[in-house]
Amino acid sequence: MEKTKVLLVEDDESLGFVVKDNLEFHGFYVDLQKDGLAAKEAFMKNEYDICVFDVMLPKMDGFTLATQVRETNKSIPIIFLTAKSMKEDRIKGFKVGGDDYLTKPFSVEELILRMEVFLRRVNTTPEEAEEEQSEFELGKYFFDYRNLQLKLEGEETRDMTQREGDLLKILILSKNNLVPREEILINLWGEDDYFKGRSMDVFISRLRKYLKDDESINLKNVHGVGFRLEMGS
Repeated sequence: MEKTKVLLVEDDESLGFVVKDNLEFHGFYVDLQKDGLAAKEAFMKNEYDICVFDVMLPKMDGFTLATQVRETNKSIPIIFLTAKSMKEDRIKGFKVGGDDYLTKPFSVEELILRMEVFLRRVNTTPEEAEEEQSEFELGKYFFDYRNLQLKLEGEETRDMTQREGDLLKILILSKNNLVPREEILINLWGEDDYFKGRSMDVFISRLRKYLKDDESINLKNVHGVGFRLEMGS
């Protein structure tokens, strides 16, 4: 079986070596880059399954790197590594297209668990994919979860990130019913805390923007409780 390819960008030599060594021990192929510019060049030349970016990088910071990656690849998962003092930057990370973050210091085991959340879709067998519903009609839209694409009649197909697709699928499967915030946070982020809640709100706002061209669709926020994807008749 082909190894999962990870683009790891970390300028701290000791941390980069430890993370790379541990990921390789667990069966991953790891390309370690030490600055954002070198990482961008590597990304343009090679194919990867997942990206792990430190935020504070020389030559090009992790947010700028992620923005440029998203210009060419909307769906590859991006996990940010952030310092404890950069809480608001976690929200910025989601706004530029990140899917998740880990706060330093972290354990490699936790990083692997976060990575596996995204890699399950990549590693799904054709038989499992057939059993799991992946295509949805949503008013004027067609949502292809397997390929992370949202299509509006007469418009170009929109590529989505893994996190956007996961969130939309949860809401569609419970359409016209309330989905508690805690349920979404635990299913997608693994825990319910303030900053992950703020992060989820970023993704909700993004989905509203994507779905705004069909007035029969309303992504409603039930304040402090959860969200309901309302579909008109």
